[in-house]
Amino acid sequence: MPDADRGAVVSEPARYHGLRLWIPTASMLLVSLISYIDRNTLALLAPTILAETRLTGEQYGFIISAFSVAYMVGNPVWGRWLDRFGLPLGVTVAVALWTLASVSHAFAAGFLGFALARGSLGFGEGATFPGGLRTVMQTLPPSKRSRGIAVAYSGGSLGAIVTPIIVTPIGLWWGWRAGFVFTGLIGVAWLALWLWVGRRPDVRERRRVGTTAGDTPRFTDPRLWSFLLLYALGALPIAFVIYGAAIYLNRVLGASQALIGKLLWIPPLGWEIGYFFWGWLADKLSSGRATRLAVLRRLLAAATAASLPLALLPASRNLEVVMAGLFAAMFAAAGFLILSVAYATDVYSAAHSGLIAGLGAGAWSASVACIMPVFGRLFDLARWQTAFLLATACPVAGCLIWSTINRGVRARTAGGTIS
Repeated sequence: MPDADRGAVVSEPARYHGLRLWIPTASMLLVSLISYIDRNTLALLAPTILAETRLTGEQYGFIISAFSVAYMVGNPVWGRWLDRFGLPLGVTVAVALWTLASVSHAFAAGFLGFALARGSLGFGEGATFPGGLRTVMQTLPPSKRSRGIAVAYSGGSLGAIVTPIIVTPIGLWWGWRAGFVFTGLIGVAWLALWLWVGRRPDVRERRRVGTTAGDTPRFTDPRLWSFLLLYALGALPIAFVIYGAAIYLNRVLGASQALIGKLLWIPPLGWEIGYFFWGWLADKLSSGRATRLAVLRRLLAAATAASLPLALLPASRNLEVVMAGLFAAMFAAAGFLILSVAYATDVYSAAHSGLIAGLGAGAWSASVACIMPVFGRLFDLARWQTAFLLATACPVAGCLIWSTINRGVRARTAGGTIS
C-alpha cells in the first residue's frame, strides 16, 4: 500500500494551514509536558520526601508501582474511549482527574496516602499518549504525521527537563508539598486552553480519521506482542533514570537536593533530542515499504548498542561521566519509543491509533510496575551494579524478542504488510 494511503485519509478539504494546523498537536505537547511535570515531581523531591516521611526505598518502589499499575490499566481504557467517543470530552475528563490527583500528593503523610494519590494520577495520565497519537492521526495529513508524533510525544521529555528547573526552587523555598500544588495550577491552566482548542472541527469530528486501511490489533497476533515487548522493555531505562537517578546521585555521589535539581534536566534532554533524531532517521532511511522492516531492524540494533554504556556507570564516581551516561541512556530509549510506534502504525489501522498508543504505554507501565520494587530493594541494599545491569539488559531483550518474532512472521507471510 502506498505511503499516501497508509493510516488515514482526510475525507474533507483541510480547514487549517501553516501554524494553525499544528495547534492541536502543540496542545498535546503541552499536555504531555504537564503530565511529566506531575509524575516527575515525586521523583525529583524523593530524597527530601523519603527523609521526612521515613519511607524506605522499597516502599518508594511500590508507590511508583501503584502509579504504573493504574497507568497500565488507564492507557488502553482511555485509548478505546478516545477512539470511540472523541477527543474533547475524553481529554478534558482525564486531565481534570489527574490534576486533582496530583494536588492530593500535598496532603499525603505516609505510604498509603502516596500510593492512593499515585494510583489516581496514573489512571488519569493514561490518556496522555493515546490522546497525543489520536490527535496527530486525526488532524494532520499523512505527510506530517511522523513529525507530529515526535512533537506530541516530546512533551514528556521536555517536562522531565523543566521539572528540576521549576520545581526545585519551589520545594526549597516553600517545601515539597508546594511543588504538588504548583502542578495543579498548571493543569487548570491547560484545561482553559483546551476549552478553546477542543471546539475546532478537526479535533471534534472523529470521522476525519477516514479509512481503516491496515489490520486490527489482536492479542492472537504475534506482531502485537512484539510491539508491546519492544516498547515496554526498550523504554524501561527511562523509568529507571526518572525514578532512580535522584536517589543514586544523593546516596552514592553525595549530591544535595539543590544540586540534584541543577543536574536532572540533563538526562531528559537526551530523551528530547532522541525523539527527533530517531524519528527523522527512520523517515530518512525508509526508501519504501519494501525496506521498512529492514530499516527499523538496523535502527533498533543501533539504539540497543547506544543503551549498553548504562551498565558501566557504577564503576565511575565522576559526576560528569555519570550524567553523560544517563543522557545517553535516555537518548537510546527514545529510539525504542519512536521506532516501536512507527512499526505499530505501519501494521495497524489508524482507526485504532488511540488503542495502539494505549497498549504500548500500558505495556511499558506494566514493566515499570513489576521492576520498580526490585530496583527499590536493590537501592536499599546498595547493590547499584546489579540495578544498572538489570536496567541495561531490558532493551537488549526487547530488541531480540521483536527481531525474532518478526523474522518468523516474515518467513510465514512473505510479502506481508511491512516485510
